[in-house]
Amino acid sequence: MDIIRILAVDDHEMTTLGYKFILEETEFDGFKVSMETAKSYEDAIAKIDQSLKMVPYNIFLLDIQLSQGTDGPAKTGEDIGIYIRKVSSESKIVFMSSFSDNYRINSILNSVDPEGYMVKSEIDQLSLQTMVKTVLSSPPYYTQKALVAIRKKMANSDINLDENDKKILYHLSIGTKTKDMIYHISLSLPGIENRKRQLKALFGVEKQNDQALVTESRKRGFV
Repeated sequence: MDIIRILAVDDHEMTTLGYKFILEETEFDGFKVSMETAKSYEDAIAKIDQSLKMVPYNIFLLDIQLSQGTDGPAKTGEDIGIYIRKVSSESKIVFMSSFSDNYRINSILNSVDPEGYMVKSEIDQLSLQTMVKTVLSSPPYYTQKALVAIRKKMANSDINLDENDKKILYHLSIGTKTKDMIYHISLSLPGIENRKRQLKALFGVEKQNDQALVTESRKRGFV
């Protein structure tokens, strides 16, 4: 019987132990699951590199937000996914995250192009089992909230926003003050203000406040 090797990366150990218990105990048709876990970016990269010298993992289950093990720029599950694509292109990647907003989901789809995305509030025993079978045979696999985000993006394909536009909308949606956006976006303060005016015109709220822009962009699936 084939062994499907999975690495689950999440800084909440109880979460990965739950995945491990369910999937290793499941009687799949033609294969069994063997799962390992990692709690940080550094731990995950070390296990990935080690596996490449022996037997590569078949599936990676990645949380987006991880605890930081070292000083320096924060590393995320998205960074791990990008690394996997470079070194183990045949492996399947599924994100398992509490993030259900359209910005984060579509950012992941663009940067990693994973075989699946599951919003944690929608994960149960059946969806875990179905996800494994689906990504091995006929990916992708998405939970309902992820599908909603993807469909909204497709419905608004006529609106073309660059990465700075998307970041401005995202930071407005989480309450970041405009003057503080210069620490997150590679534009000057006047540049950000100008982009906001352009975005308000694009979304038809040019004479309204920032909240109106957030509301309209959320309706259209951009945040």
